Amino acid sequence: MKISIVGTGYVGLVTGTCFADTGVNVTCVDIDEKKISNLKKGIVPIYEPGLETMIKNNVDKGRLHFTTNLKESLDQAEVIFIAVGTPPGEDGSADLSHVLAVAREVGKNINHSIVVVTKSTVPIGTAEKVRAAVKGEIEARGVDVPFNVASNPEFLKEGNAIDDFLKPDRIVVGTDSEEAEKVIRRLYKPFLLNNHPILFMDIPSAELTKYAANSMLATKISFMNDIANLCELVGADVNMVRKGIGSDSRIGNKFIYPGIGYGGSCFPKDVKAIIRTANTYNYPLRLLQAVEHINEDQKRIIAAKVKNYFQNEVKGKTFSVWGLSFKPHTDDMREAPAIIIIRELLEAGAKIKAYDPIAMDEAKKEFNNDIEYGQDPYDVLIDSDGLLLLTEWPEFRIPNYNVMKKLMTTKVVFDGRNIYDMHEMNENGFDYMGIGRASKEDR
Repeated sequence: MKISIVGTGYVGLVTGTCFADTGVNVTCVDIDEKKISNLKKGIVPIYEPGLETMIKNNVDKGRLHFTTNLKESLDQAEVIFIAVGTPPGEDGSADLSHVLAVAREVGKNINHSIVVVTKSTVPIGTAEKVRAAVKGEIEARGVDVPFNVASNPEFLKEGNAIDDFLKPDRIVVGTDSEEAEKVIRRLYKPFLLNNHPILFMDIPSAELTKYAANSMLATKISFMNDIANLCELVGADVNMVRKGIGSDSRIGNKFIYPGIGYGGSCFPKDVKAIIRTANTYNYPLRLLQAVEHINEDQKRIIAAKVKNYFQNEVKGKTFSVWGLSFKPHTDDMREAPAIIIIRELLEAGAKIKAYDPIAMDEAKKEFNNDIEYGQDPYDVLIDSDGLLLLTEWPEFRIPNYNVMKKLMTTKVVFDGRNIYDMHEMNENGFDYMGIGRASKEDR
């Protein structure tokens, strides 16, 4: 079976590589000539554990190809996935210009029956716009080429994307064509043999499912952060509360860890987009509006704790930052809480020295020379007035307290992810500020 995937960003590259690993002949297309040239050389533009090795293996076996020629990729392809970016506009709506541009190119170049699938996260009604764009170009050519459309949203977690694709909780497909369903079911057959469920539904339901899923997860995060802030006011420990509610099977223990807010390429964008979609139907999604507001406020919690600890006298002080990406196991800094926290402290006159195992290059694009960059976690602690833990990378979990005490000027830790034990920190001579937990001073 041969397929084409347009877009070699996070979704397109992971999708294409994983399909190739199941034996499908995959051609990945992108207009970025440098990116395609690098991929042919084995240079991967994103960091995702295991992806580089998988790409190399499938290229070597002749199942995975890269090109800038969309027309060439369509030759004998049964399915074409559109996996290009849909960045949010100023009003929160998804920008579909790249998606529809691909659809028009497909319409200009197809000469046989094909299924056109939107893999990008797109608002309800996008598949119909894709259908119209493809059909319009076919009619302009004066030919009659059959095609079908479908929606197949992705549910990939950065840092765990390969497992998520190869071992999915569910595969969601929206289509109004029995023929398209047969083709897609055959494409996903290896997953069905391993008992991973595939859910066929109407197209609008599939389009909405992705937004609803991410919005629900974002809601759990914001709810727990709101509860954490209340815990600090009433003297409760959010970790105890989390365990108390997480043991209820109706609630579960996932996505109820308090912290400094969600970031990344999905949650912020998708919450904005579904709110925008509802507004076009004059239906305000009040709960999700609150989720968004809580999250923006939460990103400022750590900076506020730092300022409060130093009685608003942070000018000239130097703070160390461990972790810059929005989550571990990725270099993605899109909407990362670290950006807002660092910017607030810089504006207050503080100096920042930061370290991240993977995201240093991305950080340099964001901050240029506004901050210093360390060679390792302890390098940034030299003469530090405080440590801010902003991303829970595994290598930060068991720090060497003796080394930290020798290097730091002021022994205080602001734990934005609650990965440290407060009492252990206190016993080792550190003041500790977590999220939703009392500090030593409060006790």
